[in-house]
Amino acid sequence: MQTEIESIINQEFDVQYISLENESYMHNVPKDSESHFKLILVCDIFNGKRPVQRHQLVYRTLSEIMPKIHALALHLYTTKEWDERNSSAPSSPKCHGGE
Repeated sequence: MQTEIESIINQEFDVQYISLENESYMHNVPKDSESHFKLILVCDIFNGKRPVQRHQLVYRTLSEIMPKIHALALHLYTTKEWDERNSSAPSSPKCHGGE
């Protein structure tokens, strides 16, 4: 699943930076699950778009595989925003039931 998500994103976006982390281990799921992900995507297609528009763009792009994904945390930035954040995104919270 992780490879498939990365492939689709890299095909459809002019990616400046991407980080896709499988966070399933933090949740109450079977070992080796690929159901919970955190995507950090830096792409200038996000210029002038509100956060909800950015999310919609990514969800639309991944629409065929979204039914297989339980959770997808999106952190979407323009190059300028990413530079202003010193190339970092927020940490994910711990989940009840996770280890």
